[in-house]
Amino acid sequence: MENEKLELISSMEFEENVPIYKIIDFLNKSLKDKNIIVGLSRNHNKIVISIYQT
Repeated sequence: MENEKLELISSMEFEENVPIYKIIDFLNKSLKDKNIIVGLSRNHNKIVISIYQT
C-alpha cells in the first residue's frame, strides 16, 4: 500500500451550509459506475446515510 496512488473519481466544491441531499446526489452520480448507491433517510431526529452495492 505504500507505493499505491489514490485514483480521484470525482471532485466538487460545496458551500459549508449545503443541504446534505445535494452531497448524496453528487456521491450517487460519481459512484454509479462503481455500482454504489448512497441513501439518505431520517430516523426520529437523526439522519441516516446508507451505502449499498448493486
